[in-house]
Amino acid sequence: MTFLIIFLCIVLTAVVLVQLGKVTELATIIRGEADAQEDLNTRQGLFGMIFLVLFLVLSLATTLYYKNWMLGYGPHASASVHGDSIDEMFNITLLFTYIVFVLTHIALFWYAWKYRGRRGRKSLFMPHDTKLELVWTAIPAIVMCFLVVNGLIAWNEVMGDDGDEDIEIEATAHQFSWTIRYPGQDGKIGTKNYKMITGLNSLGQDWSDDKNLDDIVADKIVLPVGKKVRVRITAKDVLHNFAMPHFRVKMDAVPGLPTYFYLTPKITTKDYRKSLAKYPEYQAEDPNNPDKKLWETFNFALNCAELCGSGHYAMKKLVEIVSEEEYEKWLNQQKSNYFTSGVRFSDEDPYKNELFDAEYAARSAEFKTNFESTLLAEEKIVVLDKVEFETESATLTSLSKYQIMNLAEQLKNSPNVIIELAAHTDNQGAKSTNLKLSDERANAVYNYLVRNENIDSRRLKAVGYGGDQPVGDNDTDAGRQKNRRTEIRIIAQ
Repeated sequence: MTFLIIFLCIVLTAVVLVQLGKVTELATIIRGEADAQEDLNTRQGLFGMIFLVLFLVLSLATTLYYKNWMLGYGPHASASVHGDSIDEMFNITLLFTYIVFVLTHIALFWYAWKYRGRRGRKSLFMPHDTKLELVWTAIPAIVMCFLVVNGLIAWNEVMGDDGDEDIEIEATAHQFSWTIRYPGQDGKIGTKNYKMITGLNSLGQDWSDDKNLDDIVADKIVLPVGKKVRVRITAKDVLHNFAMPHFRVKMDAVPGLPTYFYLTPKITTKDYRKSLAKYPEYQAEDPNNPDKKLWETFNFALNCAELCGSGHYAMKKLVEIVSEEEYEKWLNQQKSNYFTSGVRFSDEDPYKNELFDAEYAARSAEFKTNFESTLLAEEKIVVLDKVEFETESATLTSLSKYQIMNLAEQLKNSPNVIIELAAHTDNQGAKSTNLKLSDERANAVYNYLVRNENIDSRRLKAVGYGGDQPVGDNDTDAGRQKNRRTEIRIIAQ
């Protein structure tokens, strides 16, 4: 109904304007063109003056009314340290331009009224006025010089790349999302190469660079308040823009040309929400979450301020500013992208044939617990699930040695334990072949323990059972995988 009323009002206004035009034409014919033109000039000049007053009043009134929704005013003061200088620069620029805006509009419509066309009035032709030209050249030049110098000071404050940042993170833009990378415990972000981008390695991280091994890929940006942050900005495909307006941050993300930005958050997300709660505008219900007020659901965000494609609207990433303690807790909960992306032990992994110290320690602790509990159990069998062999061979894989080392460590800690090393196969192939292969595999583990770990051979017995003792269904791949196993049986302790 409201739309219909508005539509009818627009139609009626158009009809009135058309009729006024026709009346004006008739008046011109009746009264004479000169009189009609003078009346028209007077009327248009008067309308211009009315428009001048209404426009300036409404411009100022709407600015004051909506100021609490605008950045830099009301609750939306800068959330970063450098943002204060940017806001100050903006306000100074606004002051000068607003003065020019007001004076220009007053002059424009006042001159249109004062110098409207009337009978007997002639225009004055002024070909040159040196003094006037000097004034309108010098004043803008001085003002512009002041604004540029002020802007350069703010720019140098923000972009001074002096290496004194507390944290460095990386934001990589692509259609249509952001990938946020944090350094791990070493505090350094690893190198990357676009030629190394694969399905498992979306950033093209160079895994041969040790700095990459603990780098974290996060689903949001979390930063500690009061710490200087250097954001390394890159793009994978087209031009994007890294924009965090509440922090007065805006920088292009250019493919092949890394850029950066510095910021120091000065207020946490929680405190910023509390500051919004003081304003009635933010006491309204959130339309997306009716159970909460607008101030309660406010979040800082990273957006793309470049029209980068049809999915541009989706390039939004949550930004949280927290205390230093909360940041450290969050960071410690994150896992390295090297281990969570599926790269570890894949063909892309340059370290796939070895374990890191932390991995070995974790496996060793797990095996120790399993071994010690087996000593107390009725069934004295421990499956060596990490001991594997090359296909149809008795050659141990390079990673198998680690679990054999775990076994040797437990045997040394339990000198009275005697074990049987048993190897099993599935039922595929000839029975005699499987029996021979399993016997060779059991002896391969036996020989490693004796030769490499100095375990007394009298404490070991190697037996191959072929496919005679299945624990899974040989009709399925998963079952056959279970049957191809190496295990130990404790026969004395």
